[in-house]
Amino acid sequence: MTSTDAASTDTNRAQGAGRPIPAGLPPELFAHAQQNEPIEFHLLERTWDLLPGVWPPYISPETKGFTEWLPYPEGGSFLEVGSGCGVTSVIAALKGAGQVTALDITQEAVDNTLVNAARHGVAGHVRALRSDMFAALDPDERFDVIYWDSNALLAPDDFTYTHYMQRAIMDPGYVSHRSFLLDGPRHLAEGGRLFLGFNDHGDWDKLAELEQEAGLTRTELGVLEFVSNGTTANFRLLEYLRKA
Repeated sequence: MTSTDAASTDTNRAQGAGRPIPAGLPPELFAHAQQNEPIEFHLLERTWDLLPGVWPPYISPETKGFTEWLPYPEGGSFLEVGSGCGVTSVIAALKGAGQVTALDITQEAVDNTLVNAARHGVAGHVRALRSDMFAALDPDERFDVIYWDSNALLAPDDFTYTHYMQRAIMDPGYVSHRSFLLDGPRHLAEGGRLFLGFNDHGDWDKLAELEQEAGLTRTELGVLEFVSNGTTANFRLLEYLRKA
């Protein structure tokens, strides 16, 4: 995270003193969770809108870092799972992807993605759909690049979300990770590429089990180190290939 991004983080916080912290939500994220009106933030040398109920991508480095690292198919198709406010999907369109599809499980994120696509002049190239993973896609839709910055914390199978911030960081039973690894390759065009953003707070053993089930091998394209409140988290961009 750059000093500019860190400054934006401080100025964009909304306070919520006296309210209970939702289960599983780290206390350092609590202030961000209380946002109740639209705000603006700066990232990747652009200004973005953030609507209430949408994950703030400026509070950790992976949106900026992974968005800079990803390959964007010029004139091709790009799919982002879990688009949030739409930063990566909008950048994909700005970088030349001819067709961008952004999926998110909340309507707030879908709306936010469309707001930012319009703000940056790429509304005609970005389609946003409310979807639990790939559910809203037609079975025969194919993409040149598929990307998901995952909710890497493994939650118990019976965990119930009580706050939108939990959805961004927690995956009960790794059901969503299983869907990504099993169903993602089915939506790849010939020669397409599959990318996952993951971090070291996730369960690598469980992820390896799912990779084995899906018949995929991973390579690491890069790692971002982030220190918050004395705790270090490494965010990693992974690419998946079918086993030979």
